[in-house]
Amino acid sequence: MTTAVNRFAWRPRDIVLASVVGVVSGGIFALWNIVNVPILEPLGALLPGFQALGHGVWLLGGLLTALIVRRPGAALYGEVLAATVSALIGTQWGVMTLVYGVVQGLGAEIVFALFAYRVWNAAAAIAAGALSAVAMATLDLTLYYAGAGTAFFTIYAVSSVVSGAVIAGLGSVGIRRGLVRAGALRA
Repeated sequence: MTTAVNRFAWRPRDIVLASVVGVVSGGIFALWNIVNVPILEPLGALLPGFQALGHGVWLLGGLLTALIVRRPGAALYGEVLAATVSALIGTQWGVMTLVYGVVQGLGAEIVFALFAYRVWNAAAAIAAGALSAVAMATLDLTLYYAGAGTAFFTIYAVSSVVSGAVIAGLGSVGIRRGLVRAGALRA
């Protein structure tokens, strides 16, 4: 008698792998928290709102975890764990980092849920990165830029979505492919 395998169930291996990806992503977030300002502020000076072109880095935790683990909740788990690690290391945003982790992770999770957790290709990753970025930009524009004008809102939102799609979406696809080629994801 064989037992049917539930493709939605998390195995111990999935939990360990998601945790490793989340923690490593949190370290990347912490590093990006430090180095992003001298990189992104000149973009904002060139055209206010363009600084969001680099914000996709903060979305990698959820996207990469989901693409590697391929289970419901993986994007949310990875993004929240990465945000938690970043907050514990120390960030200028304090506890709001955790709120961002939840919102960004849910943005990506919605896309994978819409595909019934069956599609893990570049198109799904791009869409997940874009929706995660919409969630992030909505928080940013509401909490930090509420008084900004329409032009700034538009440039910031579009820059965020492009960054989410390219850096988080395509970047996660590329990182996953590299890990597969290196043999790091073998059972």
